[in-house]
Amino acid sequence: MSLDGVIFIIYILTLLMIGLWFSRKSSESSEQYLLGGRSLGPAVTAMTMQTTAMSGYMFMGAPALAFQYGWYAVWYAIGDAGGSIVNLSVLGKRMRRMSELLGALSPIEYLEKRFEHASVRVVGSIISIVFLFAYVCAQFIAAGKAMATLTGFPYEMSLIIGISVIIIYTVAGGYLAVAYTAFVQGIIMVAGVVGIGVLAYIHVGGLTSLNTALGNIDPTYLSIWGKDLAFYGQWGVVLGAILIFSIGYMGLPHVVVRHMSMQSTKTVKGAILIGAIWNQFFIFVPYILGLAGILLIPTISDPEMIITELAYTLFPGFFAALLLSAVMSAVMSTCDSLLIQAGTILSRDVYQRFINKNAKEKTTVLVSRLCILGGGIVGIVVAIFEPPSIFGLAVFAFGTLGNAFLVPYVASVYSKKANYIGCLCAMIGGATTNIIWTSMDLEAVTGLHPFLAGLLVSLIGMIIGSRFGRKPSQPILTIFEQSKNKRSFSTQFDQNIARSLAPEAKNISKFLAKESGSVRNSFS
Repeated sequence: MSLDGVIFIIYILTLLMIGLWFSRKSSESSEQYLLGGRSLGPAVTAMTMQTTAMSGYMFMGAPALAFQYGWYAVWYAIGDAGGSIVNLSVLGKRMRRMSELLGALSPIEYLEKRFEHASVRVVGSIISIVFLFAYVCAQFIAAGKAMATLTGFPYEMSLIIGISVIIIYTVAGGYLAVAYTAFVQGIIMVAGVVGIGVLAYIHVGGLTSLNTALGNIDPTYLSIWGKDLAFYGQWGVVLGAILIFSIGYMGLPHVVVRHMSMQSTKTVKGAILIGAIWNQFFIFVPYILGLAGILLIPTISDPEMIITELAYTLFPGFFAALLLSAVMSAVMSTCDSLLIQAGTILSRDVYQRFINKNAKEKTTVLVSRLCILGGGIVGIVVAIFEPPSIFGLAVFAFGTLGNAFLVPYVASVYSKKANYIGCLCAMIGGATTNIIWTSMDLEAVTGLHPFLAGLLVSLIGMIIGSRFGRKPSQPILTIFEQSKNKRSFSTQFDQNIARSLAPEAKNISKFLAKESGSVRNSFS
């Protein structure tokens, strides 16, 4: 194995140790294992949310899209740049409050308790499990490609080694392991992509020279409609490209769960600031590197490997290995989040809800771990077949999840009238539309992006469906109102907060209460 391969192995072993460190706390309770005890601060919340959302797509799919279509690809980046701000601003505080008021530990459990019907949990679990694993497969493929380049091992062996590390620390450490490894990986991702971007920028002579050279090759590379004007006049496609990453994150269960795991609603402001700054450094560079690749490595056989090839072209092997660790960081930070979310849904929303309602905390955690392990193994087997496009598979899974859950999550905290019929119509209608639109290539016929089409159908489904069926109960309406206010908390909510206090603080409170009672009795 080469020196850069050794460096990379050391890197993933370091992440493994970080994950295993948190295994000591992960078995304390389901809430601890699945949500990290709702203890994450602004920096970790922002970084784990962004790295989870970005995935291997940003390092492989984004450059490939720019390499194929030119500046048109940056529409996706424009939406993505503001995604964290929209996500946290719209859902952050209200979902954090409501999820704890409802006692929900998973995004799908949250939907069932908010809309008060078991069918919501059944449909939501099926959609999320299927498409979370489709998303996982896209990340596994990216991991195999990146590690094969770094180590020189065959793709299959690289896939098994890299994903095994992710599975081990996710199974052992739970949500905290996922969150804190994502924090480390987020720093590496920014450093890596900026490092490669700066040298590529110098080599092409800046953006002006880059555009001049692209125009000489093919003027349509510079068009907002894509190379060969592939999307000419199709504003529905452009709008969908912007919306899928600007608002789509609000429909991803593995991203939405970050709202539920925050330490408090005060975490939101800091997380927005950190996430927004991180995005501006990171989001646009992979697309620009794809454009630079047209000039620097025009004959590359696999455009999804542009950043990998540029790293080795522009940097010595030692530094290239460090920078390419950023690629694996992006992949791993999404893989572990997808796996633990799938495990959470299978254990909490399927096993504990429908199979063993009286399951103990330790049993639920064990089932979640077994589901993560099983899902990882299945994902490896499927990924070995190597579907043709990371970009295509990731965007398809992303879009379907977003279309299924975005409207229900937003409606759950902003609409009193939204009920379970509306939720079911929104989930089924949105997901089905995206699947049909993508599989039948209706985008070319209608000029409408699959995500935009699914979003419209989902929204209409929620509005019309909520006119039928029973209205939300009074307890749900009360919780709905409490989630809007800063300090209007119920007794149950205060008790939930109290349980997180240190045992010492509880004992002191009891002691003071006892002493004050004794004093009163002595004067009575």
